[in-house]
Amino acid sequence: MLSFLDLLGTIGASVLGLPGIIGVALGMATRKWALAAGLGGLIGLLAPMILGGSHSTHVAITPMEYTVSVLVGLLAGLVGCAIRHKGARI
Repeated sequence: MLSFLDLLGTIGASVLGLPGIIGVALGMATRKWALAAGLGGLIGLLAPMILGGSHSTHVAITPMEYTVSVLVGLLAGLVGCAIRHKGARI
């Protein structure tokens, strides 16, 4: 179980890391809400797998970290899509 500060750190790292930044970028690449959320969730799932765990020291990634990363990716993709929609009207 993560403590409150660990949870905040995990959320902050996901927002400022690949799930947040690449999620917004992929969301801005499409105008379809479901596709933007799906791409953000996919990058949120792949980022901890590729960069999160150290294979040499066998650092485990908890299910809570995966959950936070996927949720941040989903929300970032939706924010990117909203930016694209709003920018298209101006």
